[in-house]
Amino acid sequence: MRSVHLTRLLLTLVAAAALSGCLDDGSSGSDDASVGRLNYNGFEGLSYQTASQSGTTNIEGEFRYYPGETLSFRVGDLALVDGVPAQEFVTPLEFYADVRAALANPAFDDEGLSTHTLTEQQLLSDPTLRNLTRFLMALNWTENVREGEGIEIRERVIQQLNAALPGLSGPIDFTVSEQAFAAQEENPSPANQLLAEICFYPADDERCTLPPTLADIDAAPPRPENDEDRDPEIDYREDLEAKRERILDAKRSLEDIDAEDARTYLTRELKAISTVIANRYYLNEDVISHPAEDTDLKSVSIRRIGGAANLAEVEAISTRPVEVVVNATSWQEADVEYFVAGDAGGESELVVSFRPDDTYRWVRKQLRVLIR
Repeated sequence: MRSVHLTRLLLTLVAAAALSGCLDDGSSGSDDASVGRLNYNGFEGLSYQTASQSGTTNIEGEFRYYPGETLSFRVGDLALVDGVPAQEFVTPLEFYADVRAALANPAFDDEGLSTHTLTEQQLLSDPTLRNLTRFLMALNWTENVREGEGIEIRERVIQQLNAALPGLSGPIDFTVSEQAFAAQEENPSPANQLLAEICFYPADDERCTLPPTLADIDAAPPRPENDEDRDPEIDYREDLEAKRERILDAKRSLEDIDAEDARTYLTRELKAISTVIANRYYLNEDVISHPAEDTDLKSVSIRRIGGAANLAEVEAISTRPVEVVVNATSWQEADVEYFVAGDAGGESELVVSFRPDDTYRWVRKQLRVLIR
């Protein structure tokens, strides 16, 4: 049991060390400000502003803030959101007030216990949230955001984005329908117009040049069948066609990042944050046994590694209430009272679910109770 608790301690200290590292993002403000993180795996390249701090999120997605401040985020000259409460972990689900408010309403699982994960999954269908997420994922330097990796919006991308913004047919509006936001075909949406102007390769890459026009291709001579008849100084029709195809294929659009890609990415990030928070807490016992004749009230305590377990809510059930009965829960004392009701040889699990006072997320731990 001690080794389990030590492992939890080490995991938590590693996560804490990652969050407390020095920011190398040119941010302003004093060094005693708190360090928060946008998503778990990092989100680099967004400009942020609080009442006292400003800077650019680094490869870890870190930003500085003081408790009680709110954040605004931009990508280059494009404003994204404002009024986002600054805290240790921020995800896109907290960008919008209505989605953020809904996070405070947990759902109930099959065991009748509160859970934030079902609520999160329901909210991932919000069209504004999905539009924004797909757009930001499309700005990632590599086309796919692989598991365990964050989003990296490079300065080269931001420079091209800023140059393209004034020429769009309209503003980028994340609140329109998903169909309108991702429109391509004859009338591409402003978001797709912007993406088409960004080259995600080095500036000297051929794919960052203008493609040959159809008129250029038609005017070019066909390639001779025999290699010895070809002139290396001439761009033949087939060569121009291949070049045009390479350049056009390098263009991105929102079709490359669909709604399911956005859901998968956000689900990974949310799960990782929940795991970090859960690893900070443990029960003072994992397995315990009591004589069948000892029916006095017992308690199991919720502990936090490195500090007090300040809780907002506690729930608990017994998986076999004929054997072990939950008597009461206390968020103030951070414990659960229970008593033995079964015969020798019986057992049950106490499933303890609780919400720390600084998050909407619920943590779940189990205690195995044996009756001897």
